Amino acid sequence: MSDILIVDDERDIRELVSDILEDEGFATRLAGNSDECMNAINAEPPALLILDIWLKDSRMDGIDILKTVKRDNPDVPVVIISGHGNIEIAVAAIKQGAYDFIEKPFNIDQLMVVIRRAMETSRLRRENASLKRREVTSADMIGQSAAFRALVGQLDKVTKSNGRVMLTGPAGSGKEIAARYIHAHSNRAGGPFVTVNCAGVEPERMEEVLFGRETPERGIESGLLEEAHGGVIYFDEVADMPIGTQSKILRVLVDQQFQRVGGSDKVRVDLRVISSTNRDLEAEIAAERFRQELYHRLNVVPICVPSLEERREDIPVLAEHFISQCNAAQGLPIRELSDEAVALMQTMTWPGNVRQLKNLVERVLILGEGTGPIEARELPSEEEKGGQEGRVVLSGALATLPLREAREAFEREYLLTQINRFGGNISRTAAFVGMERSALHRKLKSLGVVTSTKSGTRIAHVDEDAVEAAE
Repeated sequence: MSDILIVDDERDIRELVSDILEDEGFATRLAGNSDECMNAINAEPPALLILDIWLKDSRMDGIDILKTVKRDNPDVPVVIISGHGNIEIAVAAIKQGAYDFIEKPFNIDQLMVVIRRAMETSRLRRENASLKRREVTSADMIGQSAAFRALVGQLDKVTKSNGRVMLTGPAGSGKEIAARYIHAHSNRAGGPFVTVNCAGVEPERMEEVLFGRETPERGIESGLLEEAHGGVIYFDEVADMPIGTQSKILRVLVDQQFQRVGGSDKVRVDLRVISSTNRDLEAEIAAERFRQELYHRLNVVPICVPSLEERREDIPVLAEHFISQCNAAQGLPIRELSDEAVALMQTMTWPGNVRQLKNLVERVLILGEGTGPIEARELPSEEEKGGQEGRVVLSGALATLPLREAREAFEREYLLTQINRFGGNISRTAAFVGMERSALHRKLKSLGVVTSTKSGTRIAHVDEDAVEAAE
């Protein structure tokens, strides 16, 4: 996209315009009919198209070419020229996406002003899209745990392919960041990344949002599928897509083309599709809320994004990352995490996962005490829910047990939490709790606590059979 394509059936006019533009430093190409025009565009889209409405001995007139160009190459600005201009033609051209309309015989100065403005508008749009893509690809994957490394290993395997990926995992675990990581490291990194919030769009508007629409009053309005052409479209929480839209998306995946709402032309798109869900889609299929054919089309490469509780080792490095983000975006202070704060954060429950951790960090920085290290007392605790400082608040179930059983239940839960905090590393757990490793192993065996591998990391859990045998 570095030259200007001039299309006019009068040789003298197209050569005159070409000479003027070349004197101004522009490179040009010439076409005398619709076939020459389309061949030139298909070989290399121009930076701008100057197009005559009336083309003798051509299969397509200027309006037909304009529709095709704006469908297949929407970034190319089109300036319409005609010796038979009238208000109706001008309005029709603008509605179909033309940048401007100029009547013949045209004033050279006027033509140059329009061309420069069109080129500048096109450049600004490309720069804006590039900046948006750069912002998207700056989303980093942060972590160092075994579960995190296993996830990144899976993502790296799919970045160079064009296969459809289904990301599963609980809400807030980072599925969109994983999708953006795939895009940023793929051969489509220079193309757009477009997110479809399936839960946030009203069902009756979903098709217009995805496919766009055509109306006599407003002409062509592009949808998200067109915006994603050449890049990635990400269906966030795809289980919330209306069942009626699902069948049409299935057809797009098969044909790579669709019709806008109210339109008749086929719009071709080149897309890579990534989807995510926190639901059991097979259960949704059984309940007839999700199409099985669409599930199989989207679920070519399934990847599970682990919850924050499955990667507790990453909590300190994630928190430090969010502290830096808050500093850059809001000017909040850079504060370190005290050892006590890290220990507490790694033993907390995180139903909201990484998103909840980010919100907690922002809250602490906003309400925090100076610029010193973040202390454990600044984090949410049972005291905020009515407990008294310095006391351990018993759960109702624990308070009803005899002392021996309560002690065993507490030790079991405490050691489960600590082992998972350290990613299943028994040596680090023993050092923290102040026990010899052999003694810790004996204690775990007596409590029925075992470890197994899940999502690439060691996870501690209770072996109920072992507990019953010990009793």
